[in-house]
Amino acid sequence: MHFARVGPEGTAMLQASHRNEESGFTLVELLVVIVILGVLAGIVVFAVSGITNNSTKSACKSDVATSQTAEDAYYAQNNAYVTIPALVTAKLLRAAPTLTGYTFQADLVAGTVTSTPAC
Repeated sequence: MHFARVGPEGTAMLQASHRNEESGFTLVELLVVIVILGVLAGIVVFAVSGITNNSTKSACKSDVATSQTAEDAYYAQNNAYVTIPALVTAKLLRAAPTLTGYTFQADLVAGTVTSTPAC
């Protein structure tokens, strides 16, 4: 786009508008940013899934330790080992552990609490 401008001596001068100085992003720049954001989002998704797996194992270990402590307390009072539901009945556990994907059981001979699969 061109427009006329009056010069210092009264002559008309053509001056090009400065379209190159307009601010904005090109399509290529926008696509590069979108690709970078996609890569970063993928990295975050894989990182978060690892954290979730670790937290489930930690919760399992905590449930086993709590149940083992209750089993030991019952043995100290009654000189016998019992099942996990019996520990709830004896009010040594608030509730039986229920963690998705894990089963908890007490060995009535050795007095150990384990999970299947192992934590």
